Amino acid sequence: MALSGIQIYKLLPQTNCKDCGFPTCLAFAMKLAAKQVELSLCPHVSEESAAELSEASAPPVRPITLSANGNEFKAGNEIVLFRHEKKFFSPAGLFLRVYDSESTDSIRKKVSAVAGYKVDYVGIELSWDGIAVQADGGNFAAAVSAVRDVSHLPLILIAPLQDLQQVLPQLDDGKLLIGYANAENWQEMAALAKEHKTALAVQANTIDEMVDLSEKINQAGVADVVLAPSQRSLIGSLTANTTARRLALKKTFRPLGYPILNIPGDAPTAEMETILAAQAIGKYGSFIVLDHFQPETAYPLLVLRQNIYTDPQKPIQVQPGLYEINNPGPDAPVLVTTNFSITYFSVANEVESAGLPAWLLVTDSEGMSVLTAWAAGKFDSERIAKDVKLFDVAGKVNKKLLVLPGHVAVLSGETEEELPGWEVRVGPREAVDLPAFMKQVLAQ
Repeated sequence: MALSGIQIYKLLPQTNCKDCGFPTCLAFAMKLAAKQVELSLCPHVSEESAAELSEASAPPVRPITLSANGNEFKAGNEIVLFRHEKKFFSPAGLFLRVYDSESTDSIRKKVSAVAGYKVDYVGIELSWDGIAVQADGGNFAAAVSAVRDVSHLPLILIAPLQDLQQVLPQLDDGKLLIGYANAENWQEMAALAKEHKTALAVQANTIDEMVDLSEKINQAGVADVVLAPSQRSLIGSLTANTTARRLALKKTFRPLGYPILNIPGDAPTAEMETILAAQAIGKYGSFIVLDHFQPETAYPLLVLRQNIYTDPQKPIQVQPGLYEINNPGPDAPVLVTTNFSITYFSVANEVESAGLPAWLLVTDSEGMSVLTAWAAGKFDSERIAKDVKLFDVAGKVNKKLLVLPGHVAVLSGETEEELPGWEVRVGPREAVDLPAFMKQVLAQ
């Protein structure tokens, strides 16, 4: 059972030494109870108390890191069911599955496409996270070797015991995940995972069976367990994921306190695979294995993941400043926007793709969009005028022309009062209309 902050405090030294970084032992105890810090921060806790507190200090969902030649993927370590309560810590991993029944050339081609896929989203580089290799009646060792020929992304290996026993001694470049342990083979699979220090995926048809297996495997000495529900339908996987995660977080039920492996790749169609993957990203999937990789579906899944796993209290933002678009000269207009990343890139991309030179003044609005920042008092005439002076905009231009977003036309008069000698124009509401506005209105 989880301990309260007061119960934890009673087991601490109570010296208020501040060596943990907190002003008092009580403050540290409260953070420990909320799973926001680790017990190791306290250098003075006794061995007896440390043993008693180990359960309280452990995260409710065990963190597991897969690695390969310096590439890492981290799963688990979550402490809330809903992102608005705090945030999610470990973004769901997207893994492409290949089969040993495929030719090695086909495997290399598929894996190379995933390994080389990098895409920019509002200044953040996004990519897929790993490769899953599944036995399908072919040469499993050759398939794994083909993957390693072209990529060192983290691996998930799904195969019978004898195939895993053959390839694991050859893979010494990091930690991987193997599967599946079930009611029939769990002892042998646990021994193999323990010997090679791998994570072990446990597959069961019901939550009760999953609990029984995870407890047995943990007692056998395998700490890094991954839950792999056998359910594949939308309602089945949603129910299994939610039940496991809710019990782990709300009841601190350790037998289900592990990352979850979902296999949307088993869906009957590529379209349903994408839908299942999107659901798993939103509802507690940690390792998400797909059979198809196409940029038109890979990108939206990555963007969905990025949005869900962004701290809702810390919007994605860019550095405030004066940005140059298409090498602007002193006669180019000055466009104004906020430092919310999506707003910034929407404006910058539209103007840049149109080939129009402009200065883009990005004000510090604490990462809020234009209307949100204006409503919160974070984007007003005083702040705009302050940043015009802070970034020496007047020193870069001959024509003092400032263009405000159309959504905040109400600020135009106040901004002119704050900036004597400047002409303030009201631009369009949407970034997509900026090129036409610049050509038809500002060029006159």
